[in-house]
Amino acid sequence: MTIAKNSKMMGLLNYRLRLTLADGRAMAGHMLAFDKHMNLVLSECEEFRSVKPKAQGAKASLIKRTLGLVILRGECIVSISVDGPPPSSAAASRQAKMALAAGPGVARPAGRGIPVPPPGVPPPGLAGPVRGMGGPAVAAGPITFPRPPPPPMAGAPPPGFRPPMPPPGFRPPMPPPGMGPQGFAPPGFQPPYSGPRPPPS
Repeated sequence: MTIAKNSKMMGLLNYRLRLTLADGRAMAGHMLAFDKHMNLVLSECEEFRSVKPKAQGAKASLIKRTLGLVILRGECIVSISVDGPPPSSAAASRQAKMALAAGPGVARPAGRGIPVPPPGVPPPGLAGPVRGMGGPAVAAGPITFPRPPPPPMAGAPPPGFRPPMPPPGFRPPMPPPGMGPQGFAPPGFQPPYSGPRPPPS
């Protein structure tokens, strides 16, 4: 739901309103804003509530409390009435804005302390790469990169690798019983026959 600009509530902006709430309290203040749910924003708001005395037959007293800026939920409001016109300062400022004419000034961007270069010239910090900061200077020529070393061969140790040396006093482990030292065939081992093969039948 949209709010029409010519609605009755739009005409009451900045007016001093008196509102009655569902719990019996009354609020008075200048309406600054409202929405489709009738939630209101009041400035210079005052709260009025009547307190019944403990003694029988005595009149109820009205207690006033100053609240300031208040947001009221629309479902709590029972009735709204106009308590006074908008303040003269708000009406005067609205009329002054309507009558204010454009002056002879020229709008220019602010430089934030850096001198603004003439049109077509880049700013000092954006003229190009600086040597040692992001790249070589413009007159340094093409950029060359060193060629990476060739990859090591498959199965070969990486360059500069040294095999670990056994600690001093280390003795290699003894082979299990029945097996000779490393590099020799175990007892009873016969190598495969490598002589002439008989012709197929």
